[in-house]
Amino acid sequence: MSMLSNSTKRGSVLIVGGGIGGMQAALDLADSGFKVHMVQRDPSIGGTMAMLDKTFPTGDCAMCMISPKMVEAGRHLNIDIHTLAEVTSVEGDAGDFKVRVKLAPRYVDADKCTGCGDCELKCPKKVLSEFDQKLGPRKAVYSLFPQAVPNTRAIDASQCLCLNDPDRKRCRLCEKACKAGAINYGDTGREIELNVGSIILSPGLDRYDARARQELGLGRWQNVVSSIQFERILSASGPYKGVVQRPSDQKHPKKVAWIQCVGSRDNHNANPWCSSVCCMYATKQSIIAKEHDKNIEPTIFYMEMRAFGKDFDKYVERAKNEYAVRYQRAMVSAVREEPGTGDLLLKYAAEDGGLITEKFDMVVLSIGFQPHCDAEQFAKTFGIETNQYLFAKTSPFTPVRTSREGVFVTGIYQGPKDIPETVMQGSGVAGSVMAMLAEVRGTETVKKELPPEKDVTGEDPRIGVFVCHCGTNISSTVNIDEVVSAVKDQPGVAYVTNTIYACAQDNQDMIKQTIKEQNLNRVVIASCTPRTHEKLFQETIREAGLNKYLFDLADIREQCSWCHKGQNEVATKKAIGIVKMSVAKSRLQEPLQSETVGVTPACLIIGGGIAGMTAALCLADQGFPVHVIEQDKELGGLVRQVYRTLEGLDVQEFLKDRIGAVNEHPKITVHRSVEVKKTDGFVGNFKTILTDGSIIEHGAIILATGGIEYQPTEYLYGESPNVITQRQLEKTLADGGAPKAGERYVMIQCVGSREEPNQYCSRICCQDAIRNAIAIKESNPAAEVVIVYRDIRTYGLREDYYKKARDLGVIFVRYDVDRKPRVEQAGPTVSVRTWDYMLNKELSLDADWLVLSTGLRPHPTTDHVGEMYKVTRNPDGYFLEAHVKLRPVDFPSEGLFVAGLGHAPKNIDETVAQALAASGRAGVILSHERLAVSGIIAKHKRELCMSCLSCLRVCPFGSPYIAEDGKVSHNEVKCMGCGICAGICPAKAFQVNNFRDDQILAMIDAAVESEPGVVN
Repeated sequence: MSMLSNSTKRGSVLIVGGGIGGMQAALDLADSGFKVHMVQRDPSIGGTMAMLDKTFPTGDCAMCMISPKMVEAGRHLNIDIHTLAEVTSVEGDAGDFKVRVKLAPRYVDADKCTGCGDCELKCPKKVLSEFDQKLGPRKAVYSLFPQAVPNTRAIDASQCLCLNDPDRKRCRLCEKACKAGAINYGDTGREIELNVGSIILSPGLDRYDARARQELGLGRWQNVVSSIQFERILSASGPYKGVVQRPSDQKHPKKVAWIQCVGSRDNHNANPWCSSVCCMYATKQSIIAKEHDKNIEPTIFYMEMRAFGKDFDKYVERAKNEYAVRYQRAMVSAVREEPGTGDLLLKYAAEDGGLITEKFDMVVLSIGFQPHCDAEQFAKTFGIETNQYLFAKTSPFTPVRTSREGVFVTGIYQGPKDIPETVMQGSGVAGSVMAMLAEVRGTETVKKELPPEKDVTGEDPRIGVFVCHCGTNISSTVNIDEVVSAVKDQPGVAYVTNTIYACAQDNQDMIKQTIKEQNLNRVVIASCTPRTHEKLFQETIREAGLNKYLFDLADIREQCSWCHKGQNEVATKKAIGIVKMSVAKSRLQEPLQSETVGVTPACLIIGGGIAGMTAALCLADQGFPVHVIEQDKELGGLVRQVYRTLEGLDVQEFLKDRIGAVNEHPKITVHRSVEVKKTDGFVGNFKTILTDGSIIEHGAIILATGGIEYQPTEYLYGESPNVITQRQLEKTLADGGAPKAGERYVMIQCVGSREEPNQYCSRICCQDAIRNAIAIKESNPAAEVVIVYRDIRTYGLREDYYKKARDLGVIFVRYDVDRKPRVEQAGPTVSVRTWDYMLNKELSLDADWLVLSTGLRPHPTTDHVGEMYKVTRNPDGYFLEAHVKLRPVDFPSEGLFVAGLGHAPKNIDETVAQALAASGRAGVILSHERLAVSGIIAKHKRELCMSCLSCLRVCPFGSPYIAEDGKVSHNEVKCMGCGICAGICPAKAFQVNNFRDDQILAMIDAAVESEPGVVN
């Protein structure tokens, strides 16, 4: 999309930081018509996520997920990546900033470097690798990691033998080895000036240096490692190639301990905040370690298990029940090495106060996050305010806006958070920038020019097969060489090879080069799920001049190595069968043409709560008409019952302002007291009929159906006047109800949450209790508050308020789900009996008020809406996103997005961020005049059709219809290629492109020929 504008604003954006949040923002903005400049201080983009082995709770390979994003950003025509760079000054105002960027010398000419690695091979100087956390070596000329983007080597001037020679005559082996002549010892770096309309800060994180905690042994005892070091130990591309071994003697450890909160939740010699992810990554590491070596016995020492995310509690329960992970609630006071063995002695205090010493083979310190050491200067450079901890200062109501207009923030620089929240904020800042620079969208972008498609009509198949190791994800179970050998003689196969990571940038380039050199006309890649990688590989072969549908992906990870872990022989046989099936199908593949359809630049939002209204305002500010559908008479949703945030901000005033802005915005139409009756159409072209008969045409849909508070049936609720919920208490306090001296409030946590059938954390309950407890104690210090809890989950910077409550005299008593509090009416009060694990005795508390911290449930309309739009819900009833980490606001169905409590329980700031993300993702679609329609659709042969109407009855998308002549016809634009029509049609009048009957039969024949037995 390209247009002219008289605006003084610039249609380009600067993103500082190349981690997953920065990349998500860059791709959303570039795909919606903005020029993007990424500035990254490292030699490659990727950030911390590139260092990880797997991610929780799905166990997906981190590199497999982030590599396609890196490759996409690296080759996007409207994204310029400036590595080894930092911003030195920022001038100007929102819409028109002048930014100076200093580029450090790379000593390798990026324009000439081919990424071959010959220089690195010849370099004689080895140093410890920062990327591998100094557990392994790198060379003085190096690539940060194998999948680095850009795939250009850099020379470490502090280590290079030549650059440290005053005469520059020593060594020079890399120069001699480089056939491209890319080595440039005279590089001095340079400075560039960028003019941009907005700035996004995504500098990522620093990690606490646990060597400061000498009592825990990091840096003293070799077998004490940090959690990020253990990630590199687990990684197939790490120093130990994925083998779990001790650094001291390379022995396989049996007993491994994880110590939590190292560098977090400590006011004395560390950071006072909770780093939000440590409990979960320790759980993940213990599971993955056990999968690598079944003899490992993991123990996690923790204070509180903060598994507050979607399905996180289930993940912890799985770790306990399926992997025998031992969770020990205790504080470890010291780690000592047993002389001569390398074994480690842990001294810790049990919950009853007793001291225990236990021996382990290896210890992992779960270190926390913190801003970079130069965070103070960084904030001054960009002219923004920080909080007391040097994170960017934001508000819960505007979580991605900094104190300087036009400068936004995403990721851990805004506060500690996990990958999904970072990705959400990445799309959220993109949506905010789209709204701010809407009138100059498309003014600085260029259009990608693809080579003409090669005509393969009449050619015999020349299939190239690329078998991916996927690190150890595949190769630890499947014998890759055996697969390559078994496939090379298959009919039509012209070329076969293996690769460590097929999705890496250098391998993408290798595939394109091989297609040309080997004159390939079809490609099969045996790797991981098409759900995340098919589009990437299709684009790669298209850039090589082939029709993108002459590609097939053989999933030998999810469908083979992962589900047959430990069954190496049979898994290898199955992998061979899967690849042979893909080859058989590929021989029959034909080029397909993708049609394009116009886009209706409007959005439908179902739900008028905070999520719906936030998304509506962001899209409307981008210039798109928005229709908000609210079944109630009033906007606001569940937030109408909330009065203050944990930080003390006025929620009702915020709600009033937001409702006023929605009602006054000329681009927003609110439909009250109505529901959606029916929606037809497809991405870019939907038509919705409301229950009042209104018809709306729109190009995207956001589901923001909200949630409701659980209505308790336990603990005498509804029976005793002394028993209330946190919401009722909050309203009483907001209305001026003052606690009396000596009045006792007992609060019980996790009511209706974290136990079957609702095994999930409702996320807000601990904060509700602490907020109300603080309000009571500040109103009347003589009132008593006791919070009976399982785990206090004040994650991130919310930890400050947990400490504040304790300082004010709020008493915390822990209970276990198997030993829940017992409640009885005792005259004018309620008697609460609960076991105190610290005192090792039962407590009896007479409560004037028993306050229940009740959880959240999806709104009752969620199931109906989900069925209407054919989107999945998880077992708890919440909408299931396309991918928990990388597509947290998308649905698998194109053009549909999710935000708010319909997705999962969350706080107001998280709801706002996700709503902005949904509007950013929707804005990408609505900003296009036309969209390409998939070529994988059903084709209908009317001459074979009997018009039996079977297809009409079963098609979930309404593609078949009765034409004017009374016979069945087919709307290919509506078709999603699901294949139900092809499966049910008795006349075989429907065939799905790339899944035709002859292709399916060829795959079956190949499967039978390759493996007549059955893999159990």
